[in-house]
Amino acid sequence: MRRAIFTPMNLTFLGAAGTVTGSRHLLQHGRGSLLIDCGLFQGLKNLRLRNWAPFPYPPEKISAVLLTHAHLDHSGYLPKLVREGFPGPVIGTPATLDLLRILLPDSAKFMEQEAEFAKRRGYSKHKNPKALYTARDVEKCFRRFAPHGWETAFRLPGGFEVSLRRAGHILGAASARVSVKGGPSIVFSGDLGRRGDPLLPDPQPPAAADYVVIESTYGNREHPAEDALDALEKHINTVHARGGTIVMPSFAVGRMQNLLWYIHELRRQKRIPEIPVFVDSPMASSATELYENHAADHCLPAADCAGVFSFARYVADREESERLQKRTARDGSAIILSASGMATGGRVLHHIRNVAGDARNLVLFAGYQAAGTRGADLVAGQRRLKMHGEYVDILCEVAQLENASAHADATGLIAWLKGIPKPPRKVFVVHGEPTAADALRRRIREELGFNAEVPEHGEKVEL
Repeated sequence: MRRAIFTPMNLTFLGAAGTVTGSRHLLQHGRGSLLIDCGLFQGLKNLRLRNWAPFPYPPEKISAVLLTHAHLDHSGYLPKLVREGFPGPVIGTPATLDLLRILLPDSAKFMEQEAEFAKRRGYSKHKNPKALYTARDVEKCFRRFAPHGWETAFRLPGGFEVSLRRAGHILGAASARVSVKGGPSIVFSGDLGRRGDPLLPDPQPPAAADYVVIESTYGNREHPAEDALDALEKHINTVHARGGTIVMPSFAVGRMQNLLWYIHELRRQKRIPEIPVFVDSPMASSATELYENHAADHCLPAADCAGVFSFARYVADREESERLQKRTARDGSAIILSASGMATGGRVLHHIRNVAGDARNLVLFAGYQAAGTRGADLVAGQRRLKMHGEYVDILCEVAQLENASAHADATGLIAWLKGIPKPPRKVFVVHGEPTAADALRRRIREELGFNAEVPEHGEKVEL
């Protein structure tokens, strides 16, 4: 009788190890290699510099890229990988790939504008600053897109078999189970959403697997018990009473749509006055339209989409954005939602600068703030912020809507992992600041009895 040959897989943590951003996990099996997520590093400068370094594995040898969802810390490095020689397909759910057709061009445009602005204003140390990638690089990515649906197993180049389950978090977000014939299986959680989200389905429990890679963004935190609607109502009514404006830095995909739902619901219940609401993010405007095209991926009835999202005024171009800034200074009392969610760049910086000098105004963050970002600095109490090469004093109020995060908290992460049909051999805890990742590791060991560890950046393990 012929004995079956067991072929191991190797897993290398090329990102989101010891930090929240830059998700990149490389699976190698025989001659095949699969990259799960292809994200940008964000936040601290030493992390951002990794985006400019050569990719630590030859891109031309990667068989395929599998994306769990569209956020740039999971997808935003893709154009550079393609430019460096990656030849294979890019796999994601239909909603994920549709969102990337919005997100990646916007990312390239922002990078090119920042490089040009830095050159013109002379605040870059480089004589001729360049963008990490261009719109042309993004177009090349689109030719490699290959959508796959939920829960039906499919094969990828390199001998990998994959199936996707809903992860909540944002439209189209997935957890992925990967296996190879004669080898082990592994589940990647992706970013897990919260149970009871008003727009998205609850995360599905993980399929049985030998190994699990789980995110830990909120691995050491619990979401506050206060309802998000109640908290937002207080902020809006307080600022309106003093004649101020609220600027809400918001992730254009996911968080922006949730905030619009909250504001719409408060208006519907007449808990807040009908203050003008502006969405100053072309990318968010386009992403919102996708909710109508992917009705099966969210909880809103199709008939409600238009009402929930259309009450706001969408800002079309830079000139209109500049007029909005003048209107705010003149008329006050408005709510402005603008990207980016961590105030790392984009139009929201101009709005923050515009409201910063008046104590009646509020900058209200509504999502996770990674270390080293302007958002994290402001939430931590810093009141002198560098924007576009100049320092700005922040005299307005700054607050964080703690209970509006799109991430599962520590108890939610444990509950998701507890749903696995049988104990895995090992759980790898990634996508979290060191204290958060280690706190979740301890809870996994103590509460579930699973072997768990926090990998180092660049660490390679045999499965």
